[in-house]
Amino acid sequence: MNSKPSTPPPSGDDEFALLRANPTLEKMPAEARVCWTLDYLPGEHALASSFGIQSAVMLHLVTRYRPDIPVILIDTGYLFAETYHYVDALSERLRLNLEVYRPTLSPAWLEARHGRLWTDGKRGIDRYNALQKVEPMRRALGELGVGSWYSGLRREQAGSRRDLPVLRVQQGRYKIHPIIDWRRRDVHRYLTRHKLPVHPLWEQGYQSVGDRHLSRPLEPGMSEEQTRFLGLTRECGLHN
Repeated sequence: MNSKPSTPPPSGDDEFALLRANPTLEKMPAEARVCWTLDYLPGEHALASSFGIQSAVMLHLVTRYRPDIPVILIDTGYLFAETYHYVDALSERLRLNLEVYRPTLSPAWLEARHGRLWTDGKRGIDRYNALQKVEPMRRALGELGVGSWYSGLRREQAGSRRDLPVLRVQQGRYKIHPIIDWRRRDVHRYLTRHKLPVHPLWEQGYQSVGDRHLSRPLEPGMSEEQTRFLGLTRECGLHN
């Protein structure tokens, strides 16, 4: 299914030479972006997924072209029960090569040592994210030898993502956002066309789902950004 893209990468000795392909990638559909990056980007490829509301899109999109790609899930120990069920359902349906990474501290040990960090404002949330998400993700990328990884970020989701390109370099690795320019309707159409299940909490008003104590359903007057991390931040540190 992975046919050779017609547009070769720019030449050059600079390690960032491939980033000059962004104007071309912007004009490609998501499927072509996946094919191009699988063919031309270096190192082991991986897909990071939170198994959130829209995650079935990226899981289906990328595994169509690389069925055995490692799918990295960071299990903080605080995910919703519905999320764990969703992981099982999608893993079975899409036959995912799931790689689950966890923090070095269990939830009980984390709270015994540091308390409930998320109750200590933005500083506490940043510390919580560093321990529970960023550290295990760095470990995963290193142990799996990842040189290029896929993420389902979209510009529409938050102001912090408004200027993100299709392809960028983050901490020495290529990072690809195949659906960066998709709108909510594009996500819905893809899910419908491929008959993919949505996260169970969608029906309860959740627009974005992460840890259970830092996610809440959308209420009148709220933006999607305000439904995560008590409205104090949008990013968990994995995409900064």
